[in-house]
Amino acid sequence: MRHLMSPLDFSVEELDKLLKLANDIEKNPEKYAHACEGKKLATCFYEPSTRTRLSFEAAMLNLGGKVLGFSDAASSSASKGESVSDTIRVVSCYADICAMRHPKEGAPLVAAQKSRIPVINAGDGGHQHPTQTLTDLLTIYSLKGRLDHLTIGLCGDLKFGRTVHSLIHALIRYPGVRFVLISPEELRVPSNIHDDVLVRNNIPFREVVRLEDALPELDILYMTRVQRERFFNEEDYIRMKDFYILNKEKMELAPENMLVLHPLPRVNEISVEVDDDPRAVYFQQAQYGVYVRMALILTLLEVEV
Repeated sequence: MRHLMSPLDFSVEELDKLLKLANDIEKNPEKYAHACEGKKLATCFYEPSTRTRLSFEAAMLNLGGKVLGFSDAASSSASKGESVSDTIRVVSCYADICAMRHPKEGAPLVAAQKSRIPVINAGDGGHQHPTQTLTDLLTIYSLKGRLDHLTIGLCGDLKFGRTVHSLIHALIRYPGVRFVLISPEELRVPSNIHDDVLVRNNIPFREVVRLEDALPELDILYMTRVQRERFFNEEDYIRMKDFYILNKEKMELAPENMLVLHPLPRVNEISVEVDDDPRAVYFQQAQYGVYVRMALILTLLEVEV
């Protein structure tokens, strides 16, 4: 039995297989419409989510399975003090696979150690968000045709952004990838990413403050929001939240074939006027999230179609 806690739980070969399966699901949805009949997915979400929870549920329903779960810790026995370990033992009696989001780093890993069913980390604090990373990889792979030899700009909250941390971990395994890290001083990537991942693995990168300085050289621009829930005080959040706003004027500096990704939700860091630009693919990205989660469910449940 396998779990997914980090994008690194899959080898590059396994990732390629997963992405190809997701591409096949996109092209032939009817082929997979009954693949998980009789199977149940539990969504255990201890903090709010729209896209991740609904895309997991859509993925299982598209495969012919059923879903059950909770969308808030307050509506679960966690509000009575039940531990994650006990919750997953109970959920293992009711479902075949579980997607768990938790504000505490490592909580899904604790669950996986006690679980009798596969557990998928659907986001744990500021740590990892592997299924968003799989979504990002599938988006780039499908629209660019490759995951190697790319210059990727990561913009916004690089300190607390778990999507950014997971994506860096995943992409450094592909040759010719370089990063431009675009953030204010206060929101730069933490040392465990800067020193232990980028520097240690000799990955080419540079850090800049101005988005305009990076745009002309990028193949991919990955925008992120400044997350209110990760800040300790409101003043710091208000000071940082409008630091980067991508608009039509800035997009004129970018190459014609650059793609703009965003894990969503967007607040104001991408102007709505950018939505009509063919390079803006963040809503397509959300759709790819369903295909890749379908492929992941099939892979972890070892369902062959």
